[in-house]
Amino acid sequence: MADTPPRTPFLGLLSWPERQAVTRALRTETVGGLVLLAAAVVALVWANTPLSGAYTTIRDFHFGIPALGLDLSVGHWTSDGLLTVFFLVAGIELKRELVVGSLRTPATAALPVIAAVCGMAVPAAFYAVTVAAGGGSMDGWAVPMATDIAFALAVLAVMSTHLPTALRAFLLTLAVVDDLGAILIIAIFFTSDLNYWALAGAFAGLVVFYVLQRQRVKGWWWYVPLGLAIWALLYNGGIHATVAGVAMGLILRTVRDRDEEEAPAERTGHLLHPLSAGVCVPLFALFAAGVSVSGDALGKVFTTPEPLGVIAGLVAGKILGIFAGTYLAARFTRARLNPDLAWADVLALATLAGIGFTVALLIGELAFPGTAVGEHVKAAVLIASLTAALLAALLLRRRNAVYRRLYEEENLDEDADGIPDVYQRTGSSST
Repeated sequence: MADTPPRTPFLGLLSWPERQAVTRALRTETVGGLVLLAAAVVALVWANTPLSGAYTTIRDFHFGIPALGLDLSVGHWTSDGLLTVFFLVAGIELKRELVVGSLRTPATAALPVIAAVCGMAVPAAFYAVTVAAGGGSMDGWAVPMATDIAFALAVLAVMSTHLPTALRAFLLTLAVVDDLGAILIIAIFFTSDLNYWALAGAFAGLVVFYVLQRQRVKGWWWYVPLGLAIWALLYNGGIHATVAGVAMGLILRTVRDRDEEEAPAERTGHLLHPLSAGVCVPLFALFAAGVSVSGDALGKVFTTPEPLGVIAGLVAGKILGIFAGTYLAARFTRARLNPDLAWADVLALATLAGIGFTVALLIGELAFPGTAVGEHVKAAVLIASLTAALLAALLLRRRNAVYRRLYEEENLDEDADGIPDVYQRTGSSST
């Protein structure tokens, strides 16, 4: 009888190149998450003070180029415009994961993809069941499906946990797959009347973008005007303009040529990631999170089926979906859990993934535009995200002694050569 091949460790030590890439991404997301958290607090305070009228006036102020169909409010410019930068960065990160990261082979991709898909499907099912029982609208089924990685990492920073890189990387991969699912849902289910000529123009622009990349054409003066044109055409075509960001991110080359220090996707990601995390997403939050938290408004959140469905989906649905998906995927594949960790750690991550702030607010706006239910759904997203953050904090703090030991082991560098000793012992620094 042939020997059974060793099972692949799950949540084990990352390769050194992957560790470096993940650390860079997480550092920017963490700082951006703290800014995002501050912006959300400012929005809530501003919208619930005597100055709330000024908040509404600024958010609803229109400007733009009417002749191009771009006369938008400040709130719409942040959601349709600035979030395009966020989704461009998400597209770049997804491309990196698919080409050189944890999603590049079916064996390594199976577990996080299954966990993420379950973490989207189960919350949607929780919403549907809750709304069906209360006789509400199914329009918000996609609201509780997305995880906000920046907000989740901000919670980790505030808690000062020493979460090992592998756990943070798994959370990042879940969020990347979540972002892809969210943009597909936005593109397919949240479209207005389609303008096929504008869409044809946007498609032609993406083809030109692709050709420029393959011909190694350099210079921002080619890509910035082209990207703006693609964005405007998609917006006028009836598809949410943020789709343009993901499309261009997936087209950018991820593997560098021999004469390049960085591939275009890597260079663009380094330039735009701080802008996205520190400016674009917080500004969106500033004009999206300003909802009333009066007693009457909070009462509506807990007595109306749509916001109740969002809370059930983000808190209970995310925990059950991600944990069950991860456990079953590990059970029926060759993956085995890192012996230094426990399934309680996966449960804590699943709870943390219930923080669905940015994309959940965006989908809530698209599902219930300009309605009282939409405001209640926004409040539900905030309440659910806060609940998930508190539950995750309790679960993670209980295990922080274990995390601190693992964190110190994977960062120990006694010879001060810039590479942690654990990589030199295992010979994995170049893998």
